[in-house]
Amino acid sequence: QVQLVESGGGLVQAGGSLRLSCVASGSIISSNTVHWHRQAPGKQRGMVAFINIGGSTAYADAVKGRFTISRVRDVVYLQMNNLKPEDTAVYYCNYGNPTSPWGSWGQGTQVTVSS
Repeated sequence: QVQLVESGGGLVQAGGSLRLSCVASGSIISSNTVHWHRQAPGKQRGMVAFINIGGSTAYADAVKGRFTISRVRDVVYLQMNNLKPEDTAVYYCNYGNPTSPWGSWGQGTQVTVSS
């Protein structure tokens, strides 16, 4: 299975911003729906946003208006603004069917938002 690689996480104060990046080998990123998920300690992993081949996007209610997913060539970004402590989680990207992703899960990138 293809594994995507996430980067860009870090520690930020509430109200701050981060931009995450997701890359993969070959044309995976440019040829498929790509989605971001997150998993907070003690919680299940859940989808945050996706972008399909046509460029249409969708977001979880908790991040609407604050997060923006975009794709530039072979990189998918997740711009996260006005971060809140409840956004603290490990963020992962994957591709294909958002409810049954086609790739294997990578290590993710840790986002920590302090209050």
